[in-house]
Amino acid sequence: MKIRVATPEDAPEITKFNLLMAAETEHRRLNPETLRNGVDRILSDKSRGLYYVADIRGELVGQLMITYEWSDWRNGTFWWIQSVYVRKDFRHKGVFKNMYEHIVSLARKDPSVCGIRLYVERHNEIARRTYEALGMVMTEYELFETDWQINA
Repeated sequence: MKIRVATPEDAPEITKFNLLMAAETEHRRLNPETLRNGVDRILSDKSRGLYYVADIRGELVGQLMITYEWSDWRNGTFWWIQSVYVRKDFRHKGVFKNMYEHIVSLARKDPSVCGIRLYVERHNEIARRTYEALGMVMTEYELFETDWQINA
């Protein structure tokens, strides 16, 4: 398994994975055109973030996206893990664990990074157990938002 930064050629598969992930975890139908434009945008502008993909013999089996949050309290940047998806036929085979460990390794080498965060859908117990098994801890924070494109 190779963990690598996604390229523009990966956009169709990333878009497909995101559609599947939203339907599976949040029961949401995303607008494919809007999603594809968003995927293309981040793939062409690394200042917004990066997609990493798990590649086995040229076949994408998983993905995650890193975005950035500045912390004035820590004078550093949190890397946020988002858009996590592992193909069903590759789940429970270490794909996410390998991606996560790769990201942690990169983040620890960058002195400007102060930590890694992610959010999880409230009722996704499988994901929660996975993150806890990797040593992540639940924070005291809850998430609030104002979303102009809900169900877009």
